[in-house]
Amino acid sequence: MMTSPASTSDGLVSDYVSVRYEETMAFTETYGFAGSQGIVNLDGVLIRPLTPSKTLILMMHPSTAIQFLPVPRSLAELGFHVLCAHNRYSRNDSALIFEKVLLDYGAFVRHARTVLGYEKIVLYGWSGGGPLATFYQAQAEHPTITETPAGDAIDIRGASLLPGDALIFHAGSVSRSRILLEALDPSIRDESDPDDRIPDLDIYDPANRNKPPYTAEYIERYRSAQRARMTKITARVKDQLAQIRKRDSGDLERCFLTHRTMADLRGLDLAIDRNDRLVNRCVSGVPATVNNGPVGFARFSTLRSWLSQWSIEDSRADAAVSVRSVSVPMLAIENSADEAAPRSHMREVFDASASKDKTYEINAGADHYFRGTPDLLDLSGRLVRRWLSARDCGVE
Repeated sequence: MMTSPASTSDGLVSDYVSVRYEETMAFTETYGFAGSQGIVNLDGVLIRPLTPSKTLILMMHPSTAIQFLPVPRSLAELGFHVLCAHNRYSRNDSALIFEKVLLDYGAFVRHARTVLGYEKIVLYGWSGGGPLATFYQAQAEHPTITETPAGDAIDIRGASLLPGDALIFHAGSVSRSRILLEALDPSIRDESDPDDRIPDLDIYDPANRNKPPYTAEYIERYRSAQRARMTKITARVKDQLAQIRKRDSGDLERCFLTHRTMADLRGLDLAIDRNDRLVNRCVSGVPATVNNGPVGFARFSTLRSWLSQWSIEDSRADAAVSVRSVSVPMLAIENSADEAAPRSHMREVFDASASKDKTYEINAGADHYFRGTPDLLDLSGRLVRRWLSARDCGVE
């Protein structure tokens, strides 16, 4: 269903889009109407010019309402119809199960084709939407999943997901789990006490003698300690989930807190994964402040969500793996001053792509959110328009 235009600004119309489908699960993770009554209710915003189009750009982020970010509107201003789709966990990823998000994504793709009538669907994965869009396309082309990483049944293989016609991977990471692994603070000694830290692994401690540029030995030790911390958390998660299941009661889930999750060495040392980013800045502000703030990566999580979303050993939403199963044309756009999506992640995903038609572009000087650079935002959109037009997915 699509309502009449909700607003008009600069020649653009914003339509509210409602999608619903049946789902029966053992229990629900979200408050409200996402499965609690056997129905998943989703919503989105279609931003479009008044001119018709056979092509739709579909954007979804795992955890945010993407229509408020700069990329969708800039694309609409260039003539595209852009559907900003919200999954059931939008604005709250604490219980996110990526496998369920695939079903939500698929519901929007099907709605766009069969109800809204678009002939071409372009999956545009910007930021965290990059590994999500790639994961979806891979499972739509070659479905394999029958259960979540926690072992709960979910039939992606039999869901008949409709694939997109092209994939755009813009300012994206390999995965949320990889981003967390490389940002996890290894100085934590006691998970229940964020103030109990190993001093020479605390990069924000002025007394730490290890300063940027970091030595190769320190980087290796730091990365190893990050992996060890994540492995311990994951082991505890699996143990708690097993204990709950042994009880065979109505008690099915646990929530937990993970302190200090924004301590990537790249934030302080520009020589690591060098690009044009600014020092001491991360996607949410000053890294030392975000590290233990309330909006840090994986700060609040359930057991099942940790395995599906954050565990490097268990999460399947890994773009460098997914692109090996994607055949449609792929465009990768690196923002050269990106402080959120590491350059190495972009290259790893692109190099792993199995598509016979793939293109890599660099938007020089653009940071993750195009702060103060509307010209670079416009340049990015025009690059997309040229690329899609050459593949019969352009605007009329």
